[in-house]
Amino acid sequence: MTRDEIEFGETWVYESIVAALPGIDVPTPLALVIQIGFFEVSIVLAAWYYDLWSAVTVGTAAVFVAAVGSIEMLRISTLVRGQSIPETYRRLLFGSSIEVVLGVLSFIAVITYLFVFDNERLIEQFMGPEPPIIVVYLMLLILWDVCYRIGTGWWTSVTALWRSYHYRGQFDRPTTRALRRADVENISFGVLQLVLLPFFPDQSVLATVLIAHVAAVGTVTSVSILLLTRRLAELEDAIST
Repeated sequence: MTRDEIEFGETWVYESIVAALPGIDVPTPLALVIQIGFFEVSIVLAAWYYDLWSAVTVGTAAVFVAAVGSIEMLRISTLVRGQSIPETYRRLLFGSSIEVVLGVLSFIAVITYLFVFDNERLIEQFMGPEPPIIVVYLMLLILWDVCYRIGTGWWTSVTALWRSYHYRGQFDRPTTRALRRADVENISFGVLQLVLLPFFPDQSVLATVLIAHVAAVGTVTSVSILLLTRRLAELEDAIST
């Protein structure tokens, strides 16, 4: 999406950040490359400088999840915006910034767990007993990136179910197919987040929360897909009769 196509108030915060910078017009593919490259290079440099190679794998996995989340957000927005959808749903999904609120809540929850309730000291396992300040800063930055995508997944699933129920019977075939595809993309991203599970095998709380999160997003979005599939079947029946 180019600067001229951005309409603030109708975009996710992630989409608006680069476009809001004066004098800068970065194509979406380049923005993704910059995002992935910055984080990955920072991880490798920090691991080399502080001899913390044990943190590279988990850091790379988190960057991968965040990067795929960025791609999925753009794919979902393209599918949704490319159709004739109600303005109320469009503004609710993109312009409410609720995904940021949900991202903040998940971020605070993870930070609270890591620094207060984590008896296994997950941070120490990857960064040692006295992690450098720069490494902690980088960890929190990447963790926020992941949590923001998680918040977006939550909000996308909730609004998808509301849209599919509230506007049931109103979408034509192309719109129904596109919205169903967007819902499938959201479920796919949720499942992909499970790649983080192997990095905290002794963290039963984190593992349970992650699995529950993926299951919740999958369940809610699946109901939306079911409603859309029924609508598509109705349209097919109407054409065949």
